Amino acid sequence: MLLGLAACSANVSRPPQSANSLVPTDSGDSAAAEPITVPTLEVTQLEDGLSAIRFEGDSGFDQFLAQGGAASDGGVAQYLTSLVKENISLGDLLFGCSTISVQNTEGGYLFGRNFDWEPCNAMIVQSAPESGYKSVSTVNTDFIGMSGVDLSQLPDKFQALICLYAPLDGMNEKGLAVSVNMIQDSATIDQNTGKPGLTTTTAIRLLLDRAATVNEALDLLAQYDMHASMGYMMHFAIADNTGRSVVVEWVNNEMVVVETPIVTNFYMAEGKKNGIGTAQSHERYDILIDTLSNHKTMNQEEVRDALDSVSKDNFGEFESTEWSVVFDLENLTARYYHRENHAENYTFQLYYKLSYIEQIEIIAGTRKAQTPRAHEPGPNEEISDEEAAENAGLRFPALQLLSPGFCKGWHRREQYPHRASDHAPCDG
Repeated sequence: MLLGLAACSANVSRPPQSANSLVPTDSGDSAAAEPITVPTLEVTQLEDGLSAIRFEGDSGFDQFLAQGGAASDGGVAQYLTSLVKENISLGDLLFGCSTISVQNTEGGYLFGRNFDWEPCNAMIVQSAPESGYKSVSTVNTDFIGMSGVDLSQLPDKFQALICLYAPLDGMNEKGLAVSVNMIQDSATIDQNTGKPGLTTTTAIRLLLDRAATVNEALDLLAQYDMHASMGYMMHFAIADNTGRSVVVEWVNNEMVVVETPIVTNFYMAEGKKNGIGTAQSHERYDILIDTLSNHKTMNQEEVRDALDSVSKDNFGEFESTEWSVVFDLENLTARYYHRENHAENYTFQLYYKLSYIEQIEIIAGTRKAQTPRAHEPGPNEEISDEEAAENAGLRFPALQLLSPGFCKGWHRREQYPHRASDHAPCDG
């Protein structure tokens, strides 16, 4: 399993959990079945400072790219304003991060990330767009403004739409993960070669929507002029489910790719810029390099612990690690830890493999795209015949005519096609 870890900067005590929040998973034995957090089309507050929502439908991102993208955050905000008919702005944001890639002892690859900043409001967005791959991504909504009015006052569907254009990290259904890490340098990125433009956050959206591998991500980035959000220098940590992990930097407005399992907040490209960044980013890099030297493979708990070892409470600064996330690029789960509470997590799941029933529905033209299941069971979680039938009926109305037992069989096979089903549809 490949792990990518990203750590950014900020340090506060964990707030009390909201009375209406979903119950987080106790982060213990990795073999234990864990509840899956299933976001809805409405904003759900998981706890103070952390919310989740699901987006479905047309995000307008294809049209954004078709018009030439944007050369600044102001250009992105102007486009969003045209979509939601509200005056949107994208504000100032400075943070630091660390990433690490490692093979998983349980198979596949992982990508982990810390977002370090001052206390903020984070939104986890699970996206199923009409055009593009499904994904889960994380947004600092304090970065988004609306004529001095809080983003939460917009309708939920508009909040989700706007957040799609401001991700700071994420994973898609093909097992590609990406995060942005800042570099404290007076230089910035402002390419002007006549290509369509991308900002930091819209580049992340592009990769999540359209790239299945690191190679595809690099090809996509090369097709656009990059313009750093807020004028700050940054680089991208990108990893895929083949085990490849890279950092992408822009030095003198030229894109440079470095193969590396660890990324923090200093330049890694060879040359005069190499090593420029904060002293603490070098310290975090050394900690994670040492971790890798002692652990050639890791499970999710060990990745969590590695993230904890470079979280902000270890450095006595005013910032905190606002969120940590471990993306499983093989099983497509995302474990979120909030404000350095590594004893609990919220787990999100992406499903993407088409069953033969889905293929038949698509051919027949009766499939409802991206309709959620009533409940997303974990890999070892048993479901009732009635619940399977409800899930099937929600997604594919034609299946409501079938027996619950049939629905249970295809439901289980659809999610875990590599496993022999105990309830195969042909069992009678």
